[in-house]
Amino acid sequence: MGISQVKEFFKDHGIEGRILEFEESSATVELAAQAVGCEPARIAKSLSFKVDDKPVIVVTAGDAKVDNVKYKNFFHTKAKMLSMEEVQNLIGHGVGGVCPFAVKDGVQVYLDESMKRFDTVFPAAGSSNSAVELTLDELEKYSGSLGWVDVCKNWN
Repeated sequence: MGISQVKEFFKDHGIEGRILEFEESSATVELAAQAVGCEPARIAKSLSFKVDDKPVIVVTAGDAKVDNVKYKNFFHTKAKMLSMEEVQNLIGHGVGGVCPFAVKDGVQVYLDESMKRFDTVFPAAGSSNSAVELTLDELEKYSGSLGWVDVCKNWN
């Protein structure tokens, strides 16, 4: 999987032309913010976890950090991030390009409240040098999100 699958996924929705691809890396929040020309907080980072042996993505604002207590209260388990190998195998995108689009079957996606202060955000698009600007409604629709959660700190 990767950017080609995300392009195909967005083509089915008529928005594949909105994917931005860069000469430089956008694999970190800081690099992505430089590449798209926005503040780091507007980068929608996709964090990959394992909950009850199932892959879960939590998409957060770029400046937010997972709050272990809030995470445990919602998911009823300690936050355990996937290894680089697990990310590729279970999610379907490589580290630096993880996004909530065109993921493998069984991946559960949640959106964190930390992004609700923005009209649009920039998640990756399946590669370490891509992004796509989406409204929150679009992010919710195209990610197949199971809903909004409040599992982060240090953003408000």
